[in-house]
Amino acid sequence: MNHSFVTGVLAALFGAFAWSLNFVVPFVIGDYTIFDFALFRFVISGALGMLFLLLRRNDLLALKANDWVATFFLGFIGYLAYFLTVAGAAIFAGPVIAPAFLGLVPVVLAIAGNLSRKTVSWRALVFSVLLTAIGLALVNASVFDHQSMASAKSPAIGILLAIAAVGLWTWFGLANQKALAERPEMDAGIWTALILAGGGLEMLAFVPAGLALDVFNIPHLGLGWDNAAPLYLWGTSLAVFASIGGALAWTFASRRLPVALSAQLLVSETIFGTVFGLAAHDRLPTIAETAGIAVLITGVITTIRIFHGARRVTSFVSRAS
Repeated sequence: MNHSFVTGVLAALFGAFAWSLNFVVPFVIGDYTIFDFALFRFVISGALGMLFLLLRRNDLLALKANDWVATFFLGFIGYLAYFLTVAGAAIFAGPVIAPAFLGLVPVVLAIAGNLSRKTVSWRALVFSVLLTAIGLALVNASVFDHQSMASAKSPAIGILLAIAAVGLWTWFGLANQKALAERPEMDAGIWTALILAGGGLEMLAFVPAGLALDVFNIPHLGLGWDNAAPLYLWGTSLAVFASIGGALAWTFASRRLPVALSAQLLVSETIFGTVFGLAAHDRLPTIAETAGIAVLITGVITTIRIFHGARRVTSFVSRAS
C-alpha cells in the first residue's frame, strides 16, 4: 500500500479511537454536568493550542485573515455547536437514543463526500455503507425499547437535535477538507492549533449563557480536589488525547484520504465506544451487539480495500497516460 494512504488510514482510526473516549465521560465525572466537563476540556485544549501558536509565532506571520476566519468557524461548528446539539440530544432523548442517531454520521458523511468528490463507484460505496448501516442497526437494536423511551424527556426534540449534530459534523468534515485542499502548504500542527484555539475561545464565550441557563454545576459543587478530581483528570486527559490528538489525527487523515473513506473509518468510533460502554456497565455484549460489531469491523476492512483498489487504478491510469 502507498505510504500516504496507510498513514491516512491509521490517523483516521486513531482519531476515532481518541474520540470514542467521550462515551465514558458520563460515568466518570460524578455530579458534574457534561457542560462542566466540556468547559474544562475545550478551554484546556484551546489554551494548549494557543501555547503552540505562541511557540510558532514566526509561522503566524504567514497566515492570512481568511485562515483565522476559516479555523475559528470550523472550531465553532465542529466543537461548540456540535457539542451543544449532542448534549441537548442526550438531555432530551436520553443516553441511548441520541448516540444511535449520531451513529449515522459515517453514513451521511461518506455519501456527501463522494457527492462532492467522487473517488469510488456508487455501487462499491453502497455496499460499504450498507454494511455500516446494518452494523449500526444491530449494535443499537434495543434503542427504542420501552425503558429507553420512558427515560427520554422529549424524544422528538432530542432526535431533531441529534439530526442537527449529524448535519454539523458532516458540514465540518466537508468544510475542513475543502479548506485544507485550498492550503496545501498549511502545517497540520498550526491548522489544528488554530481550530482548538477557536473552539476554546468560543466555549468561554458560551459561559455567560450557560450560567444563565443553569447548565453548570461548578458554581454549586465548587472546584475542590475531593469533588472535582475526576473533572481535572479526565478533562485534561481528553483535552490532550481526544481534542488535540483526535483533531491532529483527523487533519492528517483529511490531507491523505477522500472524505468518503475517512467518514467510513469514523464508524470505528462506534466499535470502540460500544466496547467502552460495555466495560463501564460491566457486562458482555448481546448476540445482536456482537453481530453488529463484527459487521462494522467487516465494513471498515471492506471500505479500506475498496478505496485502496480505486487508488491503485487511478495511479495506474495516471502513469499510463
